[in-house]
Amino acid sequence: MSYVAGLVLAAGAGRRYGGPKALVRLRGRLLIERAVQVARDGGCAPVVAVLGAAAGTVRSRAELGNAVPVENPDWATGMGSSLRVGLAALHDSAAVAAVVLLVDMPGITAEAVRRMVDLAAPDALGTAGYGTRRGHPVLLGRSHWPGVAELAVGDVGARPYLRRHGARLRVVPCDDVADDADLDRPPP
Repeated sequence: MSYVAGLVLAAGAGRRYGGPKALVRLRGRLLIERAVQVARDGGCAPVVAVLGAAAGTVRSRAELGNAVPVENPDWATGMGSSLRVGLAALHDSAAVAAVVLLVDMPGITAEAVRRMVDLAAPDALGTAGYGTRRGHPVLLGRSHWPGVAELAVGDVGARPYLRRHGARLRVVPCDDVADDADLDRPPP
């Protein structure tokens, strides 16, 4: 049986938002709880949640179930370091691939994750498609993890690696089941 890990990136301070988005409550649930549940319901196991800013508060307030929280000590350097920490945490797992979700995209659904999981293989690369735009979730086959980690710097995550390997990237339409708009600022 092949396992596909879920990797929830939730380490940012949410400066524009006014606080860590992992702790934002939306429709009665913290965004971190929601993202972990979406990954799990989409077929991911294990689920790793990368924490950073306010990690202690997130650990004490969030109900993460059997998700594995890992801390990114360099969270302030950007999403790239969180992606590296998450992939490193999965190194000894049996996962053939990881589906990456960002905590501040509450419109991502389990069905969108499931579509990524269905493509999973060690050499797979996939991204959700929203019309002509590519977005999240993103599928990274295990054989790509070292290359992704090498290029994940600053706030760009896997984007440089995906661009470099665009010929191998599968774009999976998800606009009928999800929305990857991020919560950048609190509602007025």
